Amino acid sequence: MTTSPTPSPRTSSRFAAAAAREFDGTTERSLESLALGAGVIGFLAIGLLSLPVFGFQSAPISGPGSIGQYAAIASAVVAVLAFAAGRIVVVRRGERRRLGILDYLDVAALAFAHGVIALLSWTLVAVILEEAFIGAVVFPLFVVVLGAAAAAVTGYVCFFSATHMDLTLLAIVLAVFLAEGVITSMLTSSDPQWWELNLSALGMPGDVSSLAFNLTLIVAGFIVTTLARYATLGVPTPNPKGLRNVRISLVVVGVFLACVGIFHVDDFFALHTGVASGMAVAYGVLTINLPRWIPGLPRTFILLGWIFIAVVVLLAVFFAVGYYTLTAVELVAGILVFTWIILFIRNAEALRADTAPESPS
Repeated sequence: MTTSPTPSPRTSSRFAAAAAREFDGTTERSLESLALGAGVIGFLAIGLLSLPVFGFQSAPISGPGSIGQYAAIASAVVAVLAFAAGRIVVVRRGERRRLGILDYLDVAALAFAHGVIALLSWTLVAVILEEAFIGAVVFPLFVVVLGAAAAAVTGYVCFFSATHMDLTLLAIVLAVFLAEGVITSMLTSSDPQWWELNLSALGMPGDVSSLAFNLTLIVAGFIVTTLARYATLGVPTPNPKGLRNVRISLVVVGVFLACVGIFHVDDFFALHTGVASGMAVAYGVLTINLPRWIPGLPRTFILLGWIFIAVVVLLAVFFAVGYYTLTAVELVAGILVFTWIILFIRNAEALRADTAPESPS
């Protein structure tokens, strides 16, 4: 009779060290393992929680008391927690400086944005599936599995986003968050004729739709200020005040965007109109002076900024003569401004990469 050899202490210690390295967050493989772990935890937690919530009963696809509603809300919570956990891993791995209040606010705003994106995305998926399976219900076992699967995907994606966050990904998060928040407010507004006034009318009714609209603008404004602080780091320019001026202009755009959500048009008309106009002015000043502040940016991008300004001015003229509604002008102008910001980040990164000293081979 033979017995299997007992692992030596040295073998056990090597195994323990290898297991610890797999989850220490110092390598891409360990980050992938941690992201998968976040997905597994989300799957188990939300799957088990669905049992007392639904009592292992069938549920509709979308609407009140549906699996879609449960998956969306649960995934939003998972998204916030997974993103926060991912940022903790990044800080422990790389940063040694003491974090300031702005760093914590950055994490809070981005975690909230990921939660809202998860909430709205899974709600949209449920609504589309409801239209595809009219009158169908979800059986008890699939209620558990589908809610858990949505949470698992959300946990994995948000943890990965937190540990790989760069300026490009941050700009994408801003664009998706802003688009989904505004579109949701449009679809759920208690006033079906809101578009006859202006875009800011979405923040007027005082219901859940207006809260979503105003909160979207506030958080998006804070994310823009975060982009302003990081997008201008290390960009080469011969103008000693160029980067400072670009940063200030972008911060003004972000602060004014947040103020548009804080000061509702029905309660603070003059102030609301002032900050909305100031945001457009700050964008115009930045676009016009950018060739002088950062001369190395591509001429194509500079020309595109001028074209965007011309389009906004043309739309304003159309509104003045009664050809376009103010809502159309605001929507197009907003899309152009945030498209320009995303393109600026990409072009600034390209300039920084082209002028960076080559590492020795």
